[in-house]
Amino acid sequence: MGQTGLAEDQKGARRRGAWICFQDESGFSLLPVVRGTWAPRGQTPVLRHRFSWTRMSMAGVLAYRPDRSRAKLIFQTKAGSYNTDSLIEFLAQLRRHLRGKPIVLIWDGLSAHRSKAMKAWLASQQHWLTVEALPGYAHDLNPMELVWGNLKNTELANLCPDILDDAATAAHTGLHRIGSSYQLCFNFLDHTGLRL
Repeated sequence: MGQTGLAEDQKGARRRGAWICFQDESGFSLLPVVRGTWAPRGQTPVLRHRFSWTRMSMAGVLAYRPDRSRAKLIFQTKAGSYNTDSLIEFLAQLRRHLRGKPIVLIWDGLSAHRSKAMKAWLASQQHWLTVEALPGYAHDLNPMELVWGNLKNTELANLCPDILDDAATAAHTGLHRIGSSYQLCFNFLDHTGLRL
């Protein structure tokens, strides 16, 4: 994604009144996200958890107005993994959530993003959706990666739930916390070094 392309996309987004959206997926399970913590001297913390690979996935979008007037975190969780069909459904819901405004979507090279079915669907949605791919191995350019990191270092850190619904509740709490702070959402964008 060269600087020339970025400038053209920025101007186009402003001209069309489009939201600039960074999208990504992540997952969590009953296995705790182990993080350093405090404990009384000589009492090493022990995490007791159910060894289960049962997994949930999260899809999220950090959406920004080109003039930096607003930011939104839109997310969804589901059992299992995201595939082309579930991502198409997520994008359709994203459009409704952003009230049909044009969207410039920026995402990585996940295979579901590049499938034939996804390409065909994207081609039929060009009247409202423009898609730009991040360069390979450039996860540091996607502010959604910082959302996942913040969530996993706070609400999901050292969490040992008995059931996956408890982990999902913690994830929702964290995502609502992040989404309620415009400043935090813009800090994630600024950390990538990208400008609107």
